[in-house]
Amino acid sequence: MNQFKNTMDVFKLLKKNNCRKCNKPTCLSFAAAVFQGQIALEECPFIDRDILNQYGFKKPVYESTFEQEYKKVMTGLKDRVNRVDLESRAQKIGGRYSNGRLVLKIFGKDFGIDQNGSIFTDIHVNQWIAPPVLNYILSSDGVPLTGVWVPFRELETSKDWARFFEHQCVNAFKQVADTTPSFFRDIIELFNGKQVGNHYEADIALIIHPLPLLPMLICYNHPEGGLESDLNLFFDKTADKNLPVENIYTLSTGLSNMFRKLARTHG
Repeated sequence: MNQFKNTMDVFKLLKKNNCRKCNKPTCLSFAAAVFQGQIALEECPFIDRDILNQYGFKKPVYESTFEQEYKKVMTGLKDRVNRVDLESRAQKIGGRYSNGRLVLKIFGKDFGIDQNGSIFTDIHVNQWIAPPVLNYILSSDGVPLTGVWVPFRELETSKDWARFFEHQCVNAFKQVADTTPSFFRDIIELFNGKQVGNHYEADIALIIHPLPLLPMLICYNHPEGGLESDLNLFFDKTADKNLPVENIYTLSTGLSNMFRKLARTHG
């Protein structure tokens, strides 16, 4: 059975009269919807049955370029995990080995990985979590935490990512903290955050653990005396020894996007 490679493959089969009988404003928008799997080709009243027999009557299964790349990356990572001694890695990176799985604490919840790279956990496995976790297993040096906190830009390998991190992560965290009263309560309740004191004279300071050897310190100061609020994110200075800096960026941006969604949903 033939498959569409792009929107134009669909469009060239249409009458191009923008009749709107498919409930789309134009034939081009109908073609895009067919290619993306939102609607079936047969919903165009002018498509010949011979063409439907060639391309099928069901909605096509569509994967974005991002989804295709994600699957490719995960396949490669799982293949590498399959060649790793998970039991010895567990001891090195702050996990434990149980029933054939390496188990890590992620935001306080158990996150297990077996020899095939399959994931077992009660938390939702977002696309920004899985690759960094597998990379952590594969590449962490297991360097002990020092308790010395530094901003992302001061990590040794952060040069190419620092500017993006400030915009995509720090500013996003600050925006949510400024507009969502429940922000810090959500961190404590949903992500096992721990409130701490005596950190940079912040009004609020919380530590979360995306990974055992990758804690994140969030410091926030309320607006006061005409001054704007202030939020900063810090990592242990060993962070990029235990996880490649691009994965730290992925985890942090994913987390900030999740907080944004929570803020929109729950206020």
